[in-house]
This record gives sequence, C-alpha cells and structure tokens, in this order.
Amino acid sequence: MPAILENAAQGTGTEARLPFPPVTKSHILHCSYHYWHPRFRTITPKARLIPLTGPFLNYLRADGIILPDDDDSHEPEWSSDHDSGIYSASENPDALDDEDEEEDVAAEWRQVHQAIRSTIDELGGRVVPKLNWSAPKDATWMNANTMECRTANDVYLLLKSSDFVTHDLEHALEDCVDSPDSTLTNDDIPYHLVLRKSVPSWNPSVEFRCFVRERKLLCICQRDLNHFDFLFKMQDKLRSLINEFFEVRLRDSFPDESFTFDVYIPQPFNRVWLVDFNPWAPRTDPLLFSWMEILDMPEPAEPSSNEFGEEEFVRLSLNARAGGMEEGISNEEEDEDPEDTSDDEEEEADEELWLPELRLVLKTDPEAYNFSTQRYSAHKLPKDVVDASQSGEGLREFARDWQKILEERQRDDAAAESSGDD
Repeated sequence: MPAILENAAQGTGTEARLPFPPVTKSHILHCSYHYWHPRFRTITPKARLIPLTGPFLNYLRADGIILPDDDDSHEPEWSSDHDSGIYSASENPDALDDEDEEEDVAAEWRQVHQAIRSTIDELGGRVVPKLNWSAPKDATWMNANTMECRTANDVYLLLKSSDFVTHDLEHALEDCVDSPDSTLTNDDIPYHLVLRKSVPSWNPSVEFRCFVRERKLLCICQRDLNHFDFLFKMQDKLRSLINEFFEVRLRDSFPDESFTFDVYIPQPFNRVWLVDFNPWAPRTDPLLFSWMEILDMPEPAEPSSNEFGEEEFVRLSLNARAGGMEEGISNEEEDEDPEDTSDDEEEEADEELWLPELRLVLKTDPEAYNFSTQRYSAHKLPKDVVDASQSGEGLREFARDWQKILEERQRDDAAAESSGDD
C-alpha cells in the first residue's frame, strides 16, 4: 500500500467525510501478502515468502543502518552511533581499536539472513522485496534508484530506509476496528518478507489498479501515471481481459466484498497476473480517480436472466474461456484454443456483460507531464545528502561523504550558537 503516507499528508478532513464503511483488522489482514498468496499462487508472479522473527523485526525498527558481515560477499561493512546513523566501519575509531569484539548484528537472526541469501540465489540472483503490504519504493535512492536487489544487504538497505515499510511495522492496524474474527494487535501480525523474482522485461505501463465494491468491479485505471498511446488502441481488450479475470478468479474467492487489486498484463496481452490486494479504505491510493467519485458510482446492472438461462450461460462461457488459464501460468508455450475466439454464441454472450470504466492518462493530463517532482520525493533525504550518495563509488564513499556533511552542519550550528551568545 505505497500511498498510505501520501494520502495521510493530503488532508485528513476529506478522509473524515468520505462515506467508507468501518475498516476492520480483518480487512487489512486479508490484504497481507502472506494471507492471500497461497490461495492465488498460480496466477501471481513467482515469489517466495520468508517468515520474520522478533529479533529481525527489532533490527528493522532500530535507528541507524548496520549491515551484517557476510564472508561470501564484497559489500562494505557498516556501523553506527547516535549522531550519524550510517557510516563505514573503517571510519569508526571504536571498531578499529577493538575489531575482535565487534558485534555481529545478525547474530540473533542469522537463520533469516541465510534464508534471504538462499532465496535470492533460488530466484536467479535478482529479487524485488516487500513486506506484508508495502514495497520500499520510496527508498530506491539508496539502491541506485531501483527496487532490484542482488544481495541480502541490498534488501536491508531498502527496508530500513523506507517510510512505507515503517508504516507496515508500526501502524498497519491504525484506525481499524476489531471484528468478531480478528482482535489481533500490531504485535500479533505474522510478518513476512516477500521476495519476488525480478523480471527484466517487466513493463509498468501495463499495470492496472481495479476497484471492487460489493463483489462488482466498478472501474480500472493505470498505476503508472504517464501517457502511453498504445494503451488507447487496445483499451477494449484490456478491459475485457481484466473483467473476465475478476469474474472467474477473484469475485467469489476473495473473503471481502469490497477491495482493490492490482494486475499486470504482459505481452502478448492475452493473460492477466495478480500483483497485489489493497483494502477498500482511504489509505489505498485511488490514482486517476477520487475516492468520492468511486464511492458515488452507480452499481452495474445485473445480467438479465430469461427462460433459457442466459445468465448462467454467460457464467459458463467465462469459465470455459478461462479453463486453460491456470495451466497457461505454468506452461508459457501452451497455445490458445482457436474455438475460444470463433464461437459466435460466446461472443454474443460476452457482449452482454457489463464492463467497468477503464481510465487512462491522456496527453493533456497534468500527471503525464509532472516533471517538477519525482514520485515519493517527500520521503527522500535532503538534496545534498542524495548528491553525496551519487558522487562516490558505492555506499562506502556515500557513508564517508554523509559523515562529512553531518560534521560540517554540526560546526555551522556550533558557530551560529556561539555568535548568538556574543
């Protein structure tokens, strides 16, 4: 749910007036990756889940960034103190004086560390991390402006630098009410690290967010807020694909009646992948819509049913067309059944289905030309710190430059205080 902090900063008064039903802890838990992934594993991109222990969660919550030693890697070692937060161990006088007694930060969660390393190897050496709900998209500046991680320490840098991840750890159940089946507290949440296999050909232009109210798909929009001309030429196909995917795969299988879900449609644009679920709540970013607009949308008309069971025929038609979908997920080379596109009766039935609105970014939309501010820029460090991270040869140089910046600021502050006293 990467828009949690952004929405919260946009004005609490509007959220208070939105006619949302109460958000229960069950609603939030049902959107946790570890909860829904086992049920929908065959239609999601390849990923592995690693249960996280208490000591590792304490490590993520702790101030400063200390990366564990790893004899098999060539990553810089790190240490920290109260003032700087992050710097090279080679710059730490205490570490140089007593290297033999240097504490192993991963001593209490070494098993988690090894699981992360082995999972990265299993998934081809490149992964994209997230916690139960949020991915650390606001912290990519710490990782060469990419979410792709090749080592365990890359993962830790992103997780510990992300406000979105901090929200998962500290405020996941904020503003929620208890429900009969869920009275858990934040400490009871079974946290997991999700490592998704990195796909070089992943194209964000064909990611879409879908909004479901009372098990009816109301509307769909782009997730990437840039204009892509080719989407307009295939919008009818995209809308039909997503609607069919929802009807067959999600409508009756997700536990909540109202929710949002994200999908990805790769080339040749004949298959839909499930990416994520988000709750029906103000904390979820409505992107090209406003929540008031979505909440006020009229419900789609129910399919008509006559003496020949036309409504049932439509449902059977959808299931027939999706019959090979799950097999297609595991067999990339499987051909489509030509009868799926040549059955005139089936096409007539599909035309009677209500299709949701698909909203795309137009050339004239301000979002398509928003060059002034980078996304998630509110969660980044000051410009001089970011510049320091990009001027050196890797993180060791960045840590040294950062330390110099902090020392200069401390001297300037001390000089200002001294002149003020005079």
